Amino acid sequence: MKAWIQRVTDASVEIGGERVAEIGTGYLVLLGVAPSDTPRDADELSDRIATLRIFEDGDGKMNRSIEDVGGSVIVVSQFTLYADTSHGRRPGFSTAARPEVAEPLYERVVENLRRRLGEGRVGTGRFGAEMKVRLLNDGPCSFELRAGSE
Repeated sequence: MKAWIQRVTDASVEIGGERVAEIGTGYLVLLGVAPSDTPRDADELSDRIATLRIFEDGDGKMNRSIEDVGGSVIVVSQFTLYADTSHGRRPGFSTAARPEVAEPLYERVVENLRRRLGEGRVGTGRFGAEMKVRLLNDGPCSFELRAGSE
């Protein structure tokens, strides 16, 4: 399981012209699931997302988490994080989990974050939907987190 975390000053997701999620300071999380990922991986990754210290403290050091700053999160499913681009010019996606495996694990990460941060602080896109994602990357500051046996 992979999460591409982007620290943002604001972010939003639109589906079919409707804004379905919007946040100020926080994280835009792009989440990819591999076929071998498990609920335990989802639990580990959501804990790491909540406790990752990438906000600055009073001394200007990355020492504060999303919990510490009271920020919000948008989680967007992103199977292309598992794209294989090692051959040719067209990416392959056989290393991404099928929707019946990926969606429940995506939902588990979202629910874990909502329990930890609060329902109103965690927004989402819609699994499998065509989305327009906007963000203002703060820094820019982006990190990849992994869980599981990749």
